[in-house]
Amino acid sequence: MSGSQAGRAYIGSFTAAGGPGVVTAAVDSADGALTLLDATDALPDPSYLALAGGLLYAVSETAQGAVAAFRTDAVSTALAAPAAPVDGAGPTHLTVWGDHVLTANYGSGSVSTVPLRADGTPDPALRDVLHHTGSGPHPQRQQGPHAHQVLVDPSGRWAVSVDLGTDSVRVCALVDGHLTPHHETALRPGSGPRHLAFHPSRAYVYVLNELSPTLTVCRWDTADGILKPLTEVPVLPGAPRGDAYPSEVVVAPDGRFLWTATRGEDVISVFALDSSGEEPVLRATVPSGGHWPRDLALHPSGRFLYAANERSGDITWFTVDPETGEPARGGSVRVPAASCVVFGPTG
Repeated sequence: MSGSQAGRAYIGSFTAAGGPGVVTAAVDSADGALTLLDATDALPDPSYLALAGGLLYAVSETAQGAVAAFRTDAVSTALAAPAAPVDGAGPTHLTVWGDHVLTANYGSGSVSTVPLRADGTPDPALRDVLHHTGSGPHPQRQQGPHAHQVLVDPSGRWAVSVDLGTDSVRVCALVDGHLTPHHETALRPGSGPRHLAFHPSRAYVYVLNELSPTLTVCRWDTADGILKPLTEVPVLPGAPRGDAYPSEVVVAPDGRFLWTATRGEDVISVFALDSSGEEPVLRATVPSGGHWPRDLALHPSGRFLYAANERSGDITWFTVDPETGEPARGGSVRVPAASCVVFGPTG
């Protein structure tokens, strides 16, 4: 790695499945290669991470559910304070919104809002929980709500939560520390929405469906906080050969390409986007470099793509062709039960 800058990547993993917890890695700016530096298992099952305000936040995807903040240095991470309960089961995703952290709780079908103290750590004594309601037609996966993702829209005005169990996306405002429901968008019954991503123009949203390998293109009205479904397109070129459960969607910073990961098929799908962003066209699929890609992450430079292959226990990196958007495999590192990757500043 001599001669090139090394940024930082932080990797989440399931400790209950043999994962090391939160892993710190160096990222080579020349080729995207990862070098593992350190790991901590201070928080059980830190399956999803987010960086904000100089701290690294993690959910604890356990039956009790918790959120915690880590301090980082050049080579390692350490808990900044004891984890705070979220009053929700199985939190799978989180985002920081001003002086609050929000978690999407899959098991209990809810979104928790936990205030942050002056030092940025979650306050264990205070939290607010918004419970989703509803169900879907899938007999095993949609008997009730299952919030899978929560994030803040690019304007910073709205929080959106994706619910696999109710086939819907909810838009909320934050009022005095409480999430206030604003609008709910129904998607096709049985689609099982998992995650979404915004187009850089802020005019479109792409919802990735887990229970059917498709992508729902929606128009996003920032001013009114309204999501309107437009069309649904497959993320695979043909019928699945077996299990096919899409996991993550990411969009290029310039809005020219979109990528999805699909578990079971173990592929990354490459979409070209038109100038508006309204019409994604599937161009290619490439192997994810391992088994069961739970997460797909794009380096802030837009040059490298990373797949967290949970069941094969590795993070595989790819160089993105700037003309076609197609990823070319660069290498991988061993991280048992890998679940997500996020990027920090240069170390």
